[in-house]
Amino acid sequence: MVKIIPAILTNDAKELEKKIRACEGVVDRLQIDIIDGVFASNKTIDPSALEGIDTQLNLDFHLMVNEPIHWVEKCVRAGADRIIAQIERMDDQIAFIGKVQELGTMVGLAIDLETPVDKIDPTILTSLDVVLAMSVKAGLGGQRFDPIVLDKLKKLNELRSRDDTPYKIGVDGGETTQTVDDVRLEGVDEIVIGKRIFTGDLSTNINKFVKAAYRR
Repeated sequence: MVKIIPAILTNDAKELEKKIRACEGVVDRLQIDIIDGVFASNKTIDPSALEGIDTQLNLDFHLMVNEPIHWVEKCVRAGADRIIAQIERMDDQIAFIGKVQELGTMVGLAIDLETPVDKIDPTILTSLDVVLAMSVKAGLGGQRFDPIVLDKLKKLNELRSRDDTPYKIGVDGGETTQTVDDVRLEGVDEIVIGKRIFTGDLSTNINKFVKAAYRR
Protein backbone atom coordinates (compact mmCIF):
# COMPACT_ATOMS: atom_id res chain seq x y z
CA MET A 1 0.00 0.00 0.00
CA VAL A 2 1.37 3.39 -0.98
CA LYS A 3 2.14 5.66 2.00
CA ILE A 4 1.13 9.32 2.06
CA ILE A 5 3.65 11.44 4.00
CA PRO A 6 2.66 15.00 4.93
CA ALA A 7 5.42 17.59 4.54
CA ILE A 8 5.94 20.85 6.39
CA LEU A 9 7.74 23.69 4.64
CA THR A 10 7.75 26.77 6.86
CA ASN A 11 9.89 29.43 8.48
CA ASP A 12 7.38 29.82 11.32
CA ALA A 13 8.02 27.77 14.47
CA LYS A 14 4.39 28.10 15.60
CA GLU A 15 3.09 26.78 12.28
CA LEU A 16 5.59 23.93 12.53
CA GLU A 17 4.34 22.78 15.92
CA LYS A 18 0.67 23.22 14.94
CA LYS A 19 1.09 20.97 11.92
CA ILE A 20 3.08 18.39 13.87
CA ARG A 21 0.25 18.18 16.40
CA ALA A 22 -2.30 17.85 13.56
CA CYS A 23 -0.39 14.81 12.27
CA GLU A 24 -0.21 12.98 15.58
CA GLY A 25 -2.62 10.07 15.69
CA VAL A 26 -3.28 10.38 11.95
CA VAL A 27 0.05 9.32 10.38
CA ASP A 28 3.22 7.71 11.69
CA ARG A 29 5.69 9.61 9.51
CA LEU A 30 6.14 13.30 8.73
CA GLN A 31 8.62 15.13 6.51
CA ILE A 32 10.25 18.37 7.60
CA ASP A 33 11.63 20.40 4.68
CA ILE A 34 14.87 22.22 5.45
CA ILE A 35 16.06 24.89 2.99
CA ASP A 36 19.09 27.06 3.72
CA GLY A 37 18.58 29.99 1.34
CA VAL A 38 21.60 28.81 -0.69
CA PHE A 39 20.26 25.70 -2.41
CA ALA A 40 17.16 27.75 -3.22
CA SER A 41 16.19 31.38 -2.56
CA ASN A 42 13.62 30.23 -0.03
CA LYS A 43 14.64 29.63 3.60
CA THR A 44 12.88 27.60 6.28
CA ILE A 45 13.27 26.87 9.95
CA ASP A 46 16.50 25.32 11.20
CA PRO A 47 16.34 21.71 12.48
CA SER A 48 17.03 23.06 15.98
CA ALA A 49 13.43 24.36 16.01
CA LEU A 50 12.36 20.74 16.53
CA GLU A 51 14.48 20.17 19.62
CA GLY A 52 11.85 21.55 21.98
CA ILE A 53 8.96 19.65 20.40
CA ASP A 54 8.20 16.24 21.86
CA THR A 55 6.49 13.89 19.39
CA GLN A 56 6.21 10.17 18.72
CA LEU A 57 6.08 10.75 14.95
CA ASN A 58 8.86 9.35 12.79
CA LEU A 59 10.52 12.42 11.37
CA ASP A 60 12.08 12.66 7.92
CA PHE A 61 14.34 15.65 7.39
CA HIS A 62 14.54 16.58 3.70
CA LEU A 63 17.69 18.64 3.29
CA MET A 64 17.71 21.12 0.43
CA VAL A 65 20.97 22.70 1.54
CA ASN A 66 24.57 23.30 0.59
CA GLU A 67 26.75 20.38 1.76
CA PRO A 68 24.11 18.43 3.70
CA ILE A 69 26.75 16.42 5.56
CA HIS A 70 27.18 19.47 7.81
CA TRP A 71 23.48 19.31 8.77
CA VAL A 72 23.35 15.68 9.81
CA GLU A 73 24.13 16.11 13.51
CA LYS A 74 21.57 18.93 13.81
CA CYS A 75 18.90 16.65 12.37
CA VAL A 76 19.81 13.80 14.71
CA ARG A 77 19.59 16.12 17.72
CA ALA A 78 16.18 17.24 16.45
CA GLY A 79 14.88 13.66 16.51
CA ALA A 80 15.38 12.50 12.92
CA ASP A 81 14.32 8.95 12.10
CA ARG A 82 15.51 9.37 8.51
CA ILE A 83 17.61 12.00 6.76
CA ILE A 84 17.12 12.55 3.03
CA ALA A 85 19.33 15.01 1.15
CA GLN A 86 19.45 16.49 -2.32
CA ILE A 87 22.56 15.38 -4.19
CA GLU A 88 22.94 18.55 -6.27
CA ARG A 89 25.04 20.40 -3.66
CA MET A 90 26.54 17.28 -2.09
CA ASP A 91 30.28 16.85 -2.64
CA ASP A 92 30.52 13.19 -1.57
CA GLN A 93 27.49 10.90 -1.52
CA ILE A 94 29.40 8.05 0.16
CA ALA A 95 30.63 10.32 2.96
CA PHE A 96 27.13 11.68 3.55
CA ILE A 97 25.58 8.23 3.77
CA GLY A 98 28.36 7.04 6.06
CA LYS A 99 27.87 10.01 8.40
CA VAL A 100 24.12 9.42 8.71
CA GLN A 101 24.52 5.68 9.28
CA GLU A 102 27.29 6.26 11.82
CA LEU A 103 24.78 8.20 13.92
CA GLY A 104 22.21 5.40 13.71
CA THR A 105 19.69 7.07 11.42
CA MET A 106 18.15 5.82 8.17
CA VAL A 107 19.33 7.60 5.05
CA GLY A 108 17.99 8.58 1.66
CA LEU A 109 19.05 10.61 -1.36
CA ALA A 110 16.88 13.01 -3.34
CA ILE A 111 17.16 14.16 -6.94
CA ASP A 112 15.79 17.44 -8.24
CA LEU A 113 13.39 17.67 -11.16
CA GLU A 114 16.09 18.04 -13.82
CA THR A 115 18.67 15.72 -12.22
CA PRO A 116 18.97 12.34 -13.97
CA VAL A 117 18.88 9.11 -11.98
CA ASP A 118 22.42 8.20 -13.07
CA LYS A 119 23.79 11.09 -11.00
CA ILE A 120 23.27 8.86 -7.96
CA ASP A 121 26.40 6.83 -7.20
CA PRO A 122 25.33 3.29 -8.16
CA THR A 123 27.67 1.73 -5.59
CA ILE A 124 25.58 3.02 -2.68
CA LEU A 125 22.04 2.18 -3.81
CA THR A 126 21.86 -0.86 -1.51
CA SER A 127 22.71 1.39 1.46
CA LEU A 128 19.68 3.63 0.95
CA ASP A 129 16.32 3.37 2.65
CA VAL A 130 14.70 5.64 0.06
CA VAL A 131 15.35 7.54 -3.15
CA LEU A 132 13.16 10.63 -3.35
CA ALA A 133 12.44 12.03 -6.82
CA MET A 134 11.22 15.62 -6.96
CA SER A 135 8.23 16.21 -9.23
CA VAL A 136 8.66 19.99 -8.89
CA LYS A 137 11.72 22.19 -8.60
CA ALA A 138 13.08 21.63 -5.10
CA GLY A 139 12.81 24.51 -2.66
CA LEU A 140 9.39 26.08 -3.12
CA GLY A 141 5.91 24.87 -2.24
CA GLY A 142 2.72 25.17 -4.30
CA GLN A 143 4.18 24.18 -7.68
CA ARG A 144 2.49 22.08 -10.36
CA PHE A 145 3.36 18.40 -10.75
CA ASP A 146 5.71 17.80 -13.70
CA PRO A 147 5.22 14.45 -15.49
CA ILE A 148 8.90 14.46 -16.47
CA VAL A 149 9.42 12.61 -13.18
CA LEU A 150 7.55 9.51 -14.41
CA ASP A 151 10.43 8.23 -16.54
CA LYS A 152 12.80 8.62 -13.59
CA LEU A 153 10.47 6.68 -11.33
CA LYS A 154 10.35 3.89 -13.89
CA LYS A 155 14.16 3.80 -14.06
CA LEU A 156 14.48 3.74 -10.27
CA ASN A 157 12.02 0.85 -10.15
CA GLU A 158 14.01 -1.08 -12.75
CA LEU A 159 17.30 -0.47 -10.88
CA ARG A 160 16.03 -1.69 -7.54
CA SER A 161 14.57 -4.87 -9.03
CA ARG A 162 18.16 -6.16 -9.28
CA ASP A 163 18.91 -5.73 -5.56
CA ASP A 164 18.31 -8.06 -2.62
CA THR A 165 17.82 -5.05 -0.33
CA PRO A 166 15.75 -2.68 -2.45
CA TYR A 167 15.27 0.96 -1.49
CA LYS A 168 11.86 2.57 -1.32
CA ILE A 169 10.91 5.06 -4.03
CA GLY A 170 9.40 8.38 -2.98
CA VAL A 171 8.02 11.26 -5.00
CA ASP A 172 7.61 14.81 -3.75
CA GLY A 173 5.87 17.86 -5.16
CA GLY A 174 2.64 19.05 -6.74
CA GLU A 175 0.74 15.79 -6.26
CA THR A 176 -3.02 15.85 -6.74
CA THR A 177 -5.67 13.13 -6.76
CA GLN A 178 -5.28 13.18 -10.55
CA THR A 179 -1.56 12.30 -10.48
CA VAL A 180 -1.09 9.86 -7.59
CA ASP A 181 -2.16 6.83 -9.58
CA ASP A 182 0.37 7.68 -12.31
CA VAL A 183 3.27 7.62 -9.85
CA ARG A 184 1.98 4.58 -7.98
CA LEU A 185 1.86 2.62 -11.24
CA GLU A 186 5.56 3.43 -11.77
CA GLY A 187 6.46 1.74 -8.48
CA VAL A 188 6.32 4.57 -5.95
CA ASP A 189 6.04 3.52 -2.29
CA GLU A 190 5.83 6.96 -0.66
CA ILE A 191 4.09 10.12 -1.84
CA VAL A 192 5.04 13.34 -0.07
CA ILE A 193 2.40 16.08 -0.03
CA GLY A 194 2.73 19.55 1.48
CA LYS A 195 0.20 22.37 1.73
CA ARG A 196 -2.58 20.52 -0.09
CA ILE A 197 -2.74 17.72 2.48
CA PHE A 198 -3.27 20.20 5.34
CA THR A 199 -6.12 22.10 3.65
CA GLY A 200 -9.23 20.85 5.44
CA ASP A 201 -9.27 17.61 7.43
CA LEU A 202 -5.93 15.79 7.29
CA SER A 203 -7.29 12.26 7.75
CA THR A 204 -10.00 12.78 5.10
CA ASN A 205 -7.44 14.16 2.66
CA ILE A 206 -5.06 11.24 3.16
CA ASN A 207 -7.85 8.75 2.56
CA LYS A 208 -8.81 10.57 -0.64
CA PHE A 209 -5.25 10.40 -1.94
CA VAL A 210 -4.85 6.71 -1.10
CA LYS A 211 -8.15 5.90 -2.80
CA ALA A 212 -7.15 7.92 -5.86
CA ALA A 213 -3.81 6.11 -6.06
CA TYR A 214 -5.63 2.82 -6.67
CA ARG A 215 -8.33 3.95 -9.03
CA ARG A 216 -6.73 2.03 -11.92
